[in-house]
Amino acid sequence: MEPTESGETWRCAADALGPGQTATFDLRVRGRTVRGFLVNHDGGHHAYVNRCPHAGTSLDLWPNEFWTEDGRHLICATHGAIFVPDSGVCVEGPCPGARLDRLIVDRDGDAVVVSCPP
Repeated sequence: MEPTESGETWRCAADALGPGQTATFDLRVRGRTVRGFLVNHDGGHHAYVNRCPHAGTSLDLWPNEFWTEDGRHLICATHGAIFVPDSGVCVEGPCPGARLDRLIVDRDGDAVVVSCPP
């Protein structure tokens, strides 16, 4: 799983990320680095900026650890906010209704390609 040369997109083979797995990456956007993560939830790929909308911290205290213990939701390790994996909406914790910043996920043949919204 490697970024493209420009750093403006990130791609990986779709089958490299099985259901329930996540991957982290960096994108370069207008001269700054955006840390993101990709999740495979029920066979669908969803990508978000790795930043809690409440605390502004990374969701993963341990690298690439985003799932609740039961594997059903994403969790912020800082204060326990719980997010729906396919929408990024907070459903429990200190910021109900807030959303993770979504990144664009496209398919290019057998690859998943992630980029920032314009």
